[in-house]
Amino acid sequence: MSALQLDGIGVRLGDVDVLHDVTLDLDARTIAVIGENGSGKSTFARLLGGLVPASAGGLRILGLDPARQAAELRRRIAVVFSNPDAQIIMPTVAEDVAFSLRADRLGREATAARVADALDRFGLTELADRPSHDLSGGQKQLLALCGAFVRRPELVIADEPTAYLDARNARRVSDHLLEDAGHRLVLVTHDLALAARCDTAVLFAGGTVATIGSPGDVVAAYEHLLAEGSLPC
Repeated sequence: MSALQLDGIGVRLGDVDVLHDVTLDLDARTIAVIGENGSGKSTFARLLGGLVPASAGGLRILGLDPARQAAELRRRIAVVFSNPDAQIIMPTVAEDVAFSLRADRLGREATAARVADALDRFGLTELADRPSHDLSGGQKQLLALCGAFVRRPELVIADEPTAYLDARNARRVSDHLLEDAGHRLVLVTHDLALAARCDTAVLFAGGTVATIGSPGDVVAAYEHLLAEGSLPC
């Protein structure tokens, strides 16, 4: 069974049909999602993350029905946003990472070991006792990633995770996301060079899927539509 299966999905927010007739069947490990602002790609990410419900169609993520198996799906996925401040909760770096494990009930020693490993992986060990909100923007986004990956998710959904970062930190965050560490990745991004590093790509336009394929082909199609001014609104 493919990791992402969507059949005629629609999402209505208020009086607006933000997504309509979205049909996908994807099993690539890393999937880039590109498109202009308002194309529906962020709503698509929120749909996959269980943050907005489908109003039409059928949906399976990792073989699960989000409407009926929401708790199980939450245990198996992690969501990362462009603004890490929206995800940082606890006062210190180590406490914030540990907070992500609260539902796993691992016990104090197991939690401490898992947190230590995650801090080391993301280069945050020396900042473990630092106040979370005193970190730089790049450090905060690494902390958000650390809090996501400490849970060992099967699927990570990242919505513009490098949007507010300088080139150095954007590269660090991207490398962590794309590293084959046993997880799948859905990456919403305006960075076409970053999209090109994924295994496959999906172009959204006008609230639905415009094209799917290799990142090179999809980026070329996107640039062609932009040049012609023929992307649907």
